[in-house]
Amino acid sequence: MKFLVTGTAGFIGFHLAHRLLAEGHAVTGIDAMVPYYDLRLKEARHARLAESAAFRPLTLDLADAARLGAVMREEAPDIVIHLAAQAGVRYAMEHPESYIHNNVVASYALAEACRHHPVQHLLVASTSSAYGANTSMPFRETDAVATPLNIYAATKLATENIAHSYAHLWKQPTTAFRFFTVYGPWGRPDMALFKFTDAILRGRPIDVYNHGLMERDFTYVEDLVEAIIRLVPCRPEIGKPVGSGDSLSPVAPYRLVNIGNANPVRLLEFIAAIEQATSRRAERNMMDMQPGEVLKTWADSSLLQALTGYRPTTDVATGVAAFVAWFREYYGV
Repeated sequence: MKFLVTGTAGFIGFHLAHRLLAEGHAVTGIDAMVPYYDLRLKEARHARLAESAAFRPLTLDLADAARLGAVMREEAPDIVIHLAAQAGVRYAMEHPESYIHNNVVASYALAEACRHHPVQHLLVASTSSAYGANTSMPFRETDAVATPLNIYAATKLATENIAHSYAHLWKQPTTAFRFFTVYGPWGRPDMALFKFTDAILRGRPIDVYNHGLMERDFTYVEDLVEAIIRLVPCRPEIGKPVGSGDSLSPVAPYRLVNIGNANPVRLLEFIAAIEQATSRRAERNMMDMQPGEVLKTWADSSLLQALTGYRPTTDVATGVAAFVAWFREYYGV
């Protein structure tokens, strides 16, 4: 099949595109190459993907609606998977305009492009941060989400709502999925695993927020990719839910799906896994809770399993060890 994937120079987009190419699909990869972190890492990801003749990389700001529309017309993809976004909770405190542009305006432009050039299935990435101040655990797709705690979450909720309205108005089959703290090789330098590993290996202290009293539903990137691949043929159809817990919209071919390990892990346990993988003890700088953060995330992955027969299973020790091995090799540490 012909896939158009946004954000292929990013962490998750790279892994998804790599998997699609390995399975024999053609992939057009769009990335704006925003210098939010070291562009050399993004360029290295695209260079790895370009080893396949079936990969076509395009540097493009999705908010450029005219150019995006031309790409959609020329490429005529069967499937579009929208992973590009401005990520990061703390960065949003200082640069909210980047999130409005790269998450809201860009997602609107992509929805418009799919309106004029319909695809078999549009799949859109969202985040567990959308659950905001919810305290009922585990998080279910049918939970109300009216309390985002940061601009990042607010813009991803806007992306979901744009996708739903376009699915309703133009009957474009659309699946949105909420990721839960994805980690693994080729990860982002702004994420805790990357920063902790780098600091520990270089003998520097790590900043541990809320004194480590947080829990995250860590999801290994290859498990995430497997879930996305399995969701591709699961096109939502109005009036055809898979069970009572389905988030299928009553008015649109639209569904929301959690992708998480369904197993929250304490931050201090996560740090212990890094210490085990690096064979070094971390020097901890205990700090207070940061604005916009949540204490705990926990995915209910039963809908994903009902749709695909699959749910993520990789444990933190295995996933962290894989990341540390990649980090050592890539950076020569």
